Amino acid sequence: MAFQCQRDCYMQEFVTSVVSCSPGELKQEVSGKKETIKGFNVKLQDTILFPEGGGQPDDHGLIGDVAVLRVTRQGVEAVHFVGSALEVGKEVLLKVDWERRFDHMQQHSGQHLVTALADSMFGFKTTSWELGRQRSSIELDTPCMKPAQVEALEAAVNDKIRAQVPVTVQLLSLDDPAVEQVRSRGLPDDHAGPVRIIDIQGVDANMCCGTHVSNLSHLQVIKLLGTEKGKKNKTNLIFLAGHRVLKYAEKSYSTERSLVFLLKTGPDDHVEAVDKLQKSVKMLQKGNLGLLRDMAVLIAQNFKSNPQRSNFFTLHKKEGDNEFMNIIANEIGTEETLVFLTVGEEKGPGLFLLAGPNDMVTELGARVLEMLQGKGAGKNGRFQGKANSLAGRGEVEALLQERCRRPAAGEE
Repeated sequence: MAFQCQRDCYMQEFVTSVVSCSPGELKQEVSGKKETIKGFNVKLQDTILFPEGGGQPDDHGLIGDVAVLRVTRQGVEAVHFVGSALEVGKEVLLKVDWERRFDHMQQHSGQHLVTALADSMFGFKTTSWELGRQRSSIELDTPCMKPAQVEALEAAVNDKIRAQVPVTVQLLSLDDPAVEQVRSRGLPDDHAGPVRIIDIQGVDANMCCGTHVSNLSHLQVIKLLGTEKGKKNKTNLIFLAGHRVLKYAEKSYSTERSLVFLLKTGPDDHVEAVDKLQKSVKMLQKGNLGLLRDMAVLIAQNFKSNPQRSNFFTLHKKEGDNEFMNIIANEIGTEETLVFLTVGEEKGPGLFLLAGPNDMVTELGARVLEMLQGKGAGKNGRFQGKANSLAGRGEVEALLQERCRRPAAGEE
């Protein structure tokens, strides 16, 4: 069975009826957290909302005024997940999110075209592909692809787009001899009904369930962004098709104008300007580290030269790192002195070091870690790590001062 969205990929509205509606759940990720949404699974007489499959994400849209959050395929049926129950037998109007749908059509047809020409020009077979939210990738069965090959492939692809090559859909029975002549990575185990063939005239014929443009000119343009190393000695070819290319150009131009303003130089000189800035920053960082090390030594010497110094030393600095803190602790000497140091924002995240007599550090380390809401570890009289919040620093100091006033076990 073919859905209406597969018979006419350009249809944006469609009247059908509700066949069934049952309670269901949808698991999705929101802001990095997995959530389960309760709702209803709706089956319709037919649908213009494509269920995910063939590497293509599902459509979004409306059934009446109820938003469709997910569409999946179960055998020959499409299941629409919605937040509100729908009356069985009721006639409803479907509307597809056309911007999302047409974007998927451009990327999917674009993939077919790139895949076909990568094979015919260089013998690079496609083993999988991914239609991403911002860019798409094709996994090619080759360890590498030369820049000249990418350039030639992009030129050939866009030549076909300008030639306005027709794209047609054929429905063939599984035992039709013509099925053996088309490109395919196999059918799903639960496939039923005729085999759907996407035919780019004179270029490619491929089994596919997805939605596609009717003419390559509707792709507008394809940009091959480059390649990345893939799995198992394969290469991922990154591409954009259609409106995504326009969005990419707009974003790139906006970034370029911002860099012109920040770097006070033209686009052709941006790389050189950034390179100079990076070298200057590295030199400044190197000088800053040297000053911090000198400062650490002076801080420790100042403490040691005080005849009235106690057996507890504490310090907080906004600037610094683990090396800065360890230099101070090493210069002071921690056999008889308990040292507590922190660097970072006064009440924000940062680093800490607790150093001193081994028994005291062992006794206090875990407690300090808890008070700073941090993570860390210790051994040989040192306990250090990252603090999620240095707001509790004052409480830690009070705890450590109190402990230093008490004699160690066995000294009484």
